[in-house]
Amino acid sequence: MYLKIACWRRSTPLHHDTTASREASSRATLPAPWLSIIVPTLNEAATIANTLRRLRELPDSEVETIIVDGGSKDDTVSRAIPLASRLIQSAPGRATQMNAGARASRGEQLLFLHADTRLPPHAELLIGKALSGSRCWGRFDVSLAGKHKLLPLIASAMNLRSRLSGIATGDQALFMTRKAFEAVGGFPDQPLMEDIEMSKRLGRLSLPVCLKQRVISSGRRWDQAGAWATIRLMWRLRWRYWRGESAATLAKEYRHVR
Repeated sequence: MYLKIACWRRSTPLHHDTTASREASSRATLPAPWLSIIVPTLNEAATIANTLRRLRELPDSEVETIIVDGGSKDDTVSRAIPLASRLIQSAPGRATQMNAGARASRGEQLLFLHADTRLPPHAELLIGKALSGSRCWGRFDVSLAGKHKLLPLIASAMNLRSRLSGIATGDQALFMTRKAFEAVGGFPDQPLMEDIEMSKRLGRLSLPVCLKQRVISSGRRWDQAGAWATIRLMWRLRWRYWRGESAATLAKEYRHVR
């Protein structure tokens, strides 16, 4: 369940709706976008405004941007409201927030974007072409922005691993058709590895489209915790998850670098 706190069009002054029926009536009069970009946030005041300013360069009539905030204690909400198509609140947890955003969205194609990730030029056209054939989901290649010298190598390894395994990570900006999202029941209700589990579910429907164009994601995990320490932690957690350990248990070890 989520609580709506704002709904508006970018071309009109900001207003706050107070009832679900009023929101539904307002949305029904608007032409539906074909791409919904869903951005889960939690204390992302440092990055959210820049991310949304770049997203506003996309065609307003074709793309909507939905911020799903999980209870930020900083200025994330106040900075996002003037720049997003809509902002809603939900319980914290990336999977929970992304599912809430998908339920609130109207596009036939869905893109799940981290708050610190930048899309390549004409991303909406790339996604539209990628999903126009028989495949119903995909992701971009990724570059990692940061100070550590190993970040380019880490990004290249992530991209290669994804191509070989058919598994995508959230840093690579997962996209899919609404039909595919609904067919697999959305993201699994778990605090970690939701992107891996979602890839497995979607992989039963089709192979992923692995776009060579790159999103640019923050390398802060590797910068803050150390590249080698983070690499070892990530591989250890993936191995234990593959062996059947619960995501809830693994999340306790990952929380300090997420």
